[in-house]
Amino acid sequence: MDELDLLKKDWNTKSNHNTISAKDIYPMLHRKSSSIVKTLFYISIIELLFWVCINTLPLVCSQSYKNKLDRIYTSDYLFTALTIISYAVILSFIYLLFKAHKAISITDSAKLLMENILKIRRIIKYYVAFNLSLFGISIVIGLIYNIKNDPNTSETLHAFSKNQMLVSGLVVLVLIAAIVLLVWLFYKLIYGILLKRLNENYNTLKNLEA
Repeated sequence: MDELDLLKKDWNTKSNHNTISAKDIYPMLHRKSSSIVKTLFYISIIELLFWVCINTLPLVCSQSYKNKLDRIYTSDYLFTALTIISYAVILSFIYLLFKAHKAISITDSAKLLMENILKIRRIIKYYVAFNLSLFGISIVIGLIYNIKNDPNTSETLHAFSKNQMLVSGLVVLVLIAAIVLLVWLFYKLIYGILLKRLNENYNTLKNLEA
């Protein structure tokens, strides 16, 4: 339990309200919130580098993989557009987190700090929702392109009966849902823990303002 948690515990004890004031707790809430946002900022940069490596390393390291993509994506405008949108969103997210960190760093008002925390919560929720949606859409588009342009996949599907097609479709839907769920769990683990701490700070600030 850190110093801030100890102070909050004492604050919740009525007999200590006279000895512990909001002025004792607010600076620590301020520093802790600023530190959380800075951590979120660094995580978002790492995430950007991760996706860049995922997208570029296979193309650089495997010529056969690159040839397969060129064969499947005969028109790569859509693929390029999705990639640009994805990177644009991540870069925008990094910029917004950087601005939020700067705003918190110079904030000396509990009300403004609370507003900034709410803003960061909204930014992260929108970011995660957008990324999950884009990820799911990208998988579906990739499957459609693969079925349409990959001869092996097309021949296999043409040989399927109606029941086999139905089962295959259900399996694909389950796999897509499972992959999106795993990505959601990743975001929940990485961003959820920090968001929970921000929420705790926000609730403490509300009690101090009451």
